[in-house]
Amino acid sequence: MKHSDCQKLAFLVDYDLMKALNQAVKQRPVVYITRDLERALGAPLGLKNYFIVTNYTPFGKRVAQARGGITLIKNKRLLDTRELLQHPATKKLLATLKHPAILVFKNTPEIERLCASLGCRLLNPPAALSNLVEEKISQVDWLGPLAKFLPPHHILECQKISFSGTPFILQFNRAHTGSGTILIQSKRQLEKIKKQFPLRPARVTAYLTGPMFTNNNVVAKNKILIGNINYQITGLRPFTRRPFATIGNDWELPTKLLSKKQIAEYHRLAKQIGQRLAAAGWKGLFGIDVLLDRSSDRLYLIEINARQPASATYESQLQNRQQDTQRCSSFEAHLAALLGQECSADWITITQGAQVVQKRVIGMNKINAAKIKKLEALGCLVTPYTNQEPESDLLRVQSPAGIMAAENKFNAVGKKIIAILKTKK
Repeated sequence: MKHSDCQKLAFLVDYDLMKALNQAVKQRPVVYITRDLERALGAPLGLKNYFIVTNYTPFGKRVAQARGGITLIKNKRLLDTRELLQHPATKKLLATLKHPAILVFKNTPEIERLCASLGCRLLNPPAALSNLVEEKISQVDWLGPLAKFLPPHHILECQKISFSGTPFILQFNRAHTGSGTILIQSKRQLEKIKKQFPLRPARVTAYLTGPMFTNNNVVAKNKILIGNINYQITGLRPFTRRPFATIGNDWELPTKLLSKKQIAEYHRLAKQIGQRLAAAGWKGLFGIDVLLDRSSDRLYLIEINARQPASATYESQLQNRQQDTQRCSSFEAHLAALLGQECSADWITITQGAQVVQKRVIGMNKINAAKIKKLEALGCLVTPYTNQEPESDLLRVQSPAGIMAAENKFNAVGKKIIAILKTKK
């Protein structure tokens, strides 16, 4: 299925919630400002007064032709959210709307200041709360009694950390998609870090191995919505060279790797974190990463994403394809929560589908039109990117079926995707 075909599908959504959403955005139009258009495409097509401002790309041009309300900004390089927010084209759009609200992928203090200077309401929860929950040092204190779900850990200045011969994970306060997570395997490796950052605090965590899972959840006005568990595809070649980099999601594999008891335990953990977020004033999407320790068969909390997780868009699209008029998608519930609407519907369950991102690495710096056509012939949605930095997104491939056969092992569909990407022509 091509992107243009996907965008033309009239997805059905929960009627009552959709009616409430349309009423809410009628009073306050929503403008999603994002560097990456894909992040904003989870909204149902029937939602009026929902606008998107993003960078001009060939993909963006195709999507904009299939659906209205998208402002594409041309520039020599891709602009980030802050730059898009300040662009004259954005200000021109906002000036045409009555009481517009702004939505972004991840909030920052600077974005908060810019929205205030524009006189626009920012829908995202406070950046200070997001940072408190996400950052590796402050997160431990914020979790309070829920810190027991973390793997064994302690926090020390780098100069005080020692290597006993057993590998461990070292994390600084801020990290993103694995770039701030270091597996310490030798005294020499640790000494180099200690010399470079002697006074910097770090979280030292036991190195556990096993499959990683994640899911998207929503803190709504009236309840916590627990989303579909997916297997987190991490660090696999040829997609990335970084061992801890998140590169995709598979919604089919979890039921093969987790028992019913473990799934129930995962849901309880997600709900408890959601309740703690709600008590702190959080609204909308959040995600958690959970590892199934291979040696103890126990679930451990690895990370909290206090923002819209990157997988929420495709999960919503997979949900909407089921044409379930009684339940809601993750993005629909997210918008409802941010706009202060109650969500009486349950979450649409999905048990199939996967996505994987090819990073820009040596040997994978260019994807031609022929490869894209072959991937689309498999039934995949394909989004190319124009990023140039090493390990930045080069291509997103979204499959209606799962692509993983087991932990770190691709199934037949996954192998076909890899074979196409690795072909020379």
